[in-house]
Amino acid sequence: MPDVQRETILTGGMVVLVVAMLATPLAVPGVLDEPDDENVRPSYLHLQTEDSTINVTSVPGRTANLQLDTRLVHSGGPARNVTLEVRAIDAESGLLEDQVYESVGNVTGDRSVSVLTDLSVERQGGYRIETIVYEDGDRVARGTRTISGVQALTPDYADSTVAFERYENSPAEIPTIAVDPTTTSDNRSELSVTAALTNDGDTEAGDVTLRLRARQAESNLVAAQSRQEVGSIRPGRTVEPGTTLTVPDGYNYYIDAILLRDGVVIDTAIGVANLDPTRVVEANETRRAVEFDTGDFDDESTSGGDGSRAEETRTTTGGGPGFGVGLALVALLATALLTARRQIND
Repeated sequence: MPDVQRETILTGGMVVLVVAMLATPLAVPGVLDEPDDENVRPSYLHLQTEDSTINVTSVPGRTANLQLDTRLVHSGGPARNVTLEVRAIDAESGLLEDQVYESVGNVTGDRSVSVLTDLSVERQGGYRIETIVYEDGDRVARGTRTISGVQALTPDYADSTVAFERYENSPAEIPTIAVDPTTTSDNRSELSVTAALTNDGDTEAGDVTLRLRARQAESNLVAAQSRQEVGSIRPGRTVEPGTTLTVPDGYNYYIDAILLRDGVVIDTAIGVANLDPTRVVEANETRRAVEFDTGDFDDESTSGGDGSRAEETRTTTGGGPGFGVGLALVALLATALLTARRQIND
């Protein structure tokens, strides 16, 4: 009789387990479905450094507007809710100058995505441009590049192809501002002043104003000045407009040349007139070439840049669990049978 009861209990337990195993796939949709290969594959996002660029779109005045073309490379499964954060940080002070967020949305397929963002910075010094990529709110990639010489950008209102010709490549010391003094009566001198202007553009340009003034070297007092309009200059040509300035004799003078367009200074130059035989002054015009430059893009997709834990490329998986639950039920049934058999044998 006890053996019959054990067999009955064992048989009933097996029936309950089999029913539970068969009912589970029906209760949990998708348990027995084949996994979606596209959704199961992890997603990978990183910055394509060689194709990411920074362009100057406009220079209204004290600010410069930049447009960043950031290239994202995606592979694997879908990347959900991708967002770009772009920051401009002053290279000297470390202060945040501008910050923008750009939503990319979902990215699927193995491809490169171009994301455009706009920044506005002060027209001075240099900046560190940081690009951070988020997927579902988690940071997955980071890149940094630098720009320098922003002050060298010409404001839109002062953009002109006409400038003073400085003869920098000439073996002879040809002055930009030529001064020919002539002594007159009453201790006065006439300075015949000419300024070399060149149009280095491809079309005619000009319609600028040339302002010349004689400034006494010791006192900086302006002894004489003049203004004259300069018409159009053909491309690649140099003109030498001039005037006569009358100044007190026996002093040395700096000749300031100022080029204006629509009331805005677009270029300056300086010359000298030595009328004091006991002392000679020089123009001492020091010019250091400064150019706008964008540095290399440093991709930091795989490591954190702030001393935090190592940055990992975001991995996204999806789809149903497949036969995982079924296998677990089979293992549970086998364990129950083995336990029951041991109890019977005992």
